[in-house]
Order: sequence, then structure tokens, then C-alpha cells
Amino acid sequence: MSKKPKARSGQSFPLGATVLDGGVNFCVFSKNASAVELLLFDPEDHRYPSYTFWLDPREHKTFYYWHIFITNLKPGQLYGWRVYGPYAANKGYRFDGNKVLIDPYARAVVMDNYDRQAAIEPGDNCAKSIKSVVVGKGDYDWEGDKPLNRPFSKSIIYEMHVGGFTKHPSSGLPEELRGTYRGLIEKIPYLKKLGITAVELLPVQQFDPNDVPNELSNYWGYSPIAFFAPHHAYSSTTDPLATINEFRDMVKALHRAGIEVILDVVFNHSGEGDATGPTLSLRGIENRAYYMLNKENSHYVYQNFAGTGNTLNANHSVVRRMIRDCLRYWVSEMHIDGFRFDLASVLSRDEDGQPIENPPVLWEIESDPVLAPTKIIAEAWDVHQYQVGTFLGDKWAEWNGKYRDDIRRFVKGDNGMASTMSNRITASPDLFQKLLRDPNRSINFITCHDGFTLNDLVSYNEKHNFANGEGNRDGHNGNLSWNCGVEGPTEDPKVEKTRQKQIRNFLTLLMLSQGTPMLLMGDEVRRSQQGNNNAYCQDNEISWFNWDQVAENQGLLRFVQMLNAFNLATEFCQEEWYWNAPGHLGGSSCIFHGIELQKPDFGYNSHTLAFTLKNKQYDKRLHIMLNMFWEPLEFELPKSRQWNWKKMIDTAAPSPEDIYSEGDAPAIRKKKLKLGGRSIVVAQALKGR
Repeated sequence: MSKKPKARSGQSFPLGATVLDGGVNFCVFSKNASAVELLLFDPEDHRYPSYTFWLDPREHKTFYYWHIFITNLKPGQLYGWRVYGPYAANKGYRFDGNKVLIDPYARAVVMDNYDRQAAIEPGDNCAKSIKSVVVGKGDYDWEGDKPLNRPFSKSIIYEMHVGGFTKHPSSGLPEELRGTYRGLIEKIPYLKKLGITAVELLPVQQFDPNDVPNELSNYWGYSPIAFFAPHHAYSSTTDPLATINEFRDMVKALHRAGIEVILDVVFNHSGEGDATGPTLSLRGIENRAYYMLNKENSHYVYQNFAGTGNTLNANHSVVRRMIRDCLRYWVSEMHIDGFRFDLASVLSRDEDGQPIENPPVLWEIESDPVLAPTKIIAEAWDVHQYQVGTFLGDKWAEWNGKYRDDIRRFVKGDNGMASTMSNRITASPDLFQKLLRDPNRSINFITCHDGFTLNDLVSYNEKHNFANGEGNRDGHNGNLSWNCGVEGPTEDPKVEKTRQKQIRNFLTLLMLSQGTPMLLMGDEVRRSQQGNNNAYCQDNEISWFNWDQVAENQGLLRFVQMLNAFNLATEFCQEEWYWNAPGHLGGSSCIFHGIELQKPDFGYNSHTLAFTLKNKQYDKRLHIMLNMFWEPLEFELPKSRQWNWKKMIDTAAPSPEDIYSEGDAPAIRKKKLKLGGRSIVVAQALKGR
């Protein structure tokens, strides 16, 4: 500050810190506070405030909004709030004027001296608190960049972790770039060649890395504390304003490569946890508004529909506005293409925690004109609700957890799955068709961050989470996995061959099922977490992408690259439902068979299924044969003098014979084709060729 700052009344809008002519306007909501202070800090030494301004409610309060204008301030100014009021757990009030609080609308934060314990224990935490940062509109040059607005029907999503993607020493990057937004930029050529069209980033909203037990680190980031701020630890710079621009550089570079950016956003809870957690922001500003509370034994306790200790009160008018303002910010100022909402079913609950038919916050997201071009994806469940196939609206897509589970069961050889597979392959019409959305709103996946990697899915029967320090009690027990005969790594060539085949089976089904496919980071090169299916706290080589595996698994990588290209090139990636009987929706038919044409076997003991995709508009047909039986079987091929079949994919064959380009694919001369045990063959026919 070149001149001494002076205080003026200020205004109640916008919320947060807004750079205006001559200074900065600060505004925060608090209905039940009795007093509020604004603290300004010197960036060089921000342990204690250089200026403190007491907000007189007669001059600096309008309705429930406390505001003040401070002259002679610029972007980069550090600040914090102290909010005073009653501390009465029996009434839901948890004001604590000893704590310096993050502005809920902070665009950036500084965490140099942060000590989580100081925010938990009684007493002043100023010297060890997180500081908010004033951010101006700025003059960032987007160079004409804008969100890509790619349709779901032409999308392949790659779920990835910004830090873990390049943090491993094998990344070949300078140490200062590993695990950063800039590091990700350096690896865009890999993503481009892989053939994905969108990255879905695990949380990059500023989170608390210390919000884990056993002195480990919060790696995944599902512990937000500043919803508008990009996570500082993923920046290659310590300058909070430069962090914002580095994030923008990453988005712009991905867009130049034709890759969309989807953020995994967490609006179901915060990093403040339950009553034993830290007072960092919302708890100390207006606990009763921001969190769902339930009165038990004369005390208001935190409801816990997210399984993390607290639940955001998303349908409260103030919280609802914050969520909408936040999404608009990430789209308009950061050029984000879409959002995946963690535990989105929480957002369908009213202020008492009860599910409601038409949740205001979800409809506002659905109908917001700023968000209209964006992809909106729901993880349609919470601790007590499972809403896959029943989530509201026309715009929302959904993570299809039933697809994941049923594909796993079928590929590992469970009985009674053939009939269910006919639904999962065709975008789960039993779940979604009644909503009249296009079929690509089913986000199909085999693996995601939460659970086994694809390599571990075929290598472990049981979870191995002892490194988490919770006695292997954490994480899911029902993984629907099969280790192919040996638990963990093995040099047995027979087991290894089976695992490779199963991996190709999973990937082939994923890319040939109607719906939008999502890959997990590293599955294309057999990334392993050593059997850990809950690596939320493993910011180390257990979770990181090991770039040595790219060279070690060139055959599989080639398979995935060509499979992705095959998916995007096929005419059957369309926005209409397949039909298999008169009167059904859609333009393309999907006709099911068994090992004999027109005779699908949906019996309990069946492990086979075949289907033909065709459309009068296309000079191409596909015939996919699935043999999840453990012995070879012969499958009939459709007969026609006009159509000549070629074998495009054979998951039982070694690389490079497992997948072919259209011009190199071998012709199929027989009426029947023998499939190896536990394998898939994809045949393609071109009319007259």
C-alpha cells in the first residue's frame, strides 16, 4: 500500500472483494453477527494485520450484508474477516471472533503459515490462518479462447488428477513443474495422441491438504475451503495472482488442443468438518445458514449426508446464490467447459435434509443462461440416496454407477448378467430412457478415482489399504474384481495373459457401449495403486502416474489410442436411442444375438451376447461378439452378399493384432467365427467392399 488506506461505507453488492476506482469494496453475508472486522495484511509478513477496520453496523451494514470500501488498495492485497456473535451450540451459533476467516467469495488464498490445529483449538489463530487475496478483473489475454461446446456424443472423458499426472520423477519435467498446471500443459501432446476429448479434473477448488488422519495428506481434494480459488499447491509460483493466470494458461492450452476442461466440484460439504473441526470460514460467518443442522438433545448437530462431518445447506437462498455465482465465475472468468458435481444428491435436499422433488439449486443450475453451453454431470447419490436414472431435468448427465457394476460382473464371469448387459450396452434405457434425455447423458465408466484402477481390478480380489493407517477398514469391500488367479503382481505368463485380455475386454465394452465413456488416468498404461482402493490420502507414488509405464505398455497404449479413434469415428455415436423393435426411439437398430443369429441367450448361466448395429443412412455395419465364457465358442456372422466383414478388434490376440485400422483389418471368410475364452471380437462391414 503506497498510501494509508481509509474506510468508507461501501455497498452490499457484489459479495467478496471487488476492485473499483480508488480502492476495493468488501462485502460478506452474516445474519446473526453482532460485529465484524476487516483485517488487512502486508504480503511480506502476513502473520498479523497491518490495518484493522471495525464495521459500524449503522454505516457498514445493509440488511444481512456487512460492507466497507477501503481506498488505496490494489489486487494482491491480503485480507481476512473476524466475525463476532454468540457461540451457542444449542442454538446452532458458532461465532468465534478469535478466528481469522476466509472470505467465501475469495478468488485466491495464501496458506504459507496455515496451521489447521490452530483453527481447531481455542484462541487467536491470526498468525497461522489462511489469508484471502484481492483479485481484480485483470488484463489476461485469452487470445480469442472460449469453451469448446463439444457434444456428449463426440466426447471421451479422461478423469485425472492435476498433481498426480506429472508429480512422479519419471515425468521428465523440471522439479518446479511437477504436479502443477504448467506441468500438465507440457503433457498435452500425450493427451492429444491418446485421443480423449475432455479432461475431468479432480477438485481444483482450494482445499485443505491437512484434512486427513494419521499425518497423511489430502490428495484427492474433496475438502474445499475456498470455492472460487484455484488450488495454490498446483501452481509453479507462490504468487496467488500468478496462480490464477497459470490455471488459465492450462485451460487455454487444452482448448487449443481441442480438449475440454471439466471440473469436479464439491458443493455438498466443506473442509470444516463436524463440530470438532476447524473454524476456517462458513462456520464462523453464519453456521446456521451455510450448514444443515438437526436439533438433538437440545443441541444443533451437523447433518452428515456427505459422510465427511457436515453438509452444505445448498437450498438455502444465500448458499444457493454462492453456488451459482461460483459456477458462473469458473465459466466466465476461467473458461471452464463443464462440471461434475460430487455427491450431487445432497443438492436435492431441503434445509432440513429431506429429499425434495424440485430442488431450487438444481433447477437454477439447469436453467442458468451463463451455464447453458456447459456440460453438467451429477454423481447422483449421497450417503443415503441413490438417484441414478431419476435425477431431474433435461440438461443433467449422470455417472452411471450401475453400468460400472454390471460390466464388472459380466466380464469377470458372474451368472445372470447377459440380459442386463443388453441394457448397459445401449445407454441403460431401463434407467434413463424415461427421462427423454439423449442416450449420451449416461456417463459410462469402469473405474474412477474412487476404487481400484483397471489394472488392480484384474489383479486383486481384496482391497489393500493398510498404507492409509486405518487398519484396512476404509474403502469399499465389494469391488466386483477378479485377480485372474494370483493376488497382486505376478510373473506367471498365463495369469498375465488373462489380465491383459480382461483389460482389453473392459476397454472395448466401454468404447462400444452407447453413452459417453470416461477413462481413469493411467488405465491406458496399467497404472496400479498396489491394491489400494481408497487412495484419497496417498500423495505419493501409490497414486501418481508413472511415466515409465508408457514405454512398458506400448501395446496397450496403442490399443487404447486406436479404440478411442474408433469410438469417435463410428457413425453410431449419435444422439438418438438405438431401437430393437418397432416403435422404439432412435434411428439405428441394435439387434441382439447369441452364438446363433437372432437367438440371444438371456438365461441365468449365459456368458455370451452378440449385437449388430446398422442404419439405412450408413454404408457401415458393426457386429460385436462377447464371449465371457472361459472356453472358446463359435459365433455366427450376419449373412449378406452386399456386406463384407472384417475383423477390427480381437481382445484375445496379442498386440498389434488386437486392433486394426480400417484399411488393414483382415477379412473374415467364414460364416462362423471362433472366439477365444473370455474375449471380444468386433467385426465391421462396408457395403460392397
